[in-house]
Amino acid sequence: MSRSGADLALLLLGGFRTLVDAAQAELAKRGHADVRPVHDFAIRAIAAGADSASELGRRMAVSKQAAAKTIAVLQERGYVAREPDPADARRKRLRVTDRGFEMLRTGEAVFDELREEWRRRIGAAQLDELEARLTELVGKDPVRLDAPGWVARDLG
Repeated sequence: MSRSGADLALLLLGGFRTLVDAAQAELAKRGHADVRPVHDFAIRAIAAGADSASELGRRMAVSKQAAAKTIAVLQERGYVAREPDPADARRKRLRVTDRGFEMLRTGEAVFDELREEWRRRIGAAQLDELEARLTELVGKDPVRLDAPGWVARDLG
């Protein structure tokens, strides 16, 4: 069967969604039912130094207002906190809480389990080959963990 470029894009997106949806369901079982993919991206960006709504918005390619809404949700759910900036008492800085880091660790473990499931389904050599070919096509640099705006909008 001949496939088009659009078919390839949909297969890749389908693989991504399959993993993300399964991870989200498993995270819910493990005590994080309130987490969405965009929250993971935001928490990772905050952990990497995005300590304000403006900076988070820049890193996620969303407006400052959208970033502020995400921060409010994450703060309400206990994944991030705002603290006074030691250098400027007028400014509040974001930080990831212990609960936020625990969720990230749990999520990473879940993705490892899902990868292992795929390995069992298609075989170790086939999964290694798939990953090698995708790396060849996409590049060796890891994908940014703070989502580009289109992913945040699509999954938000």
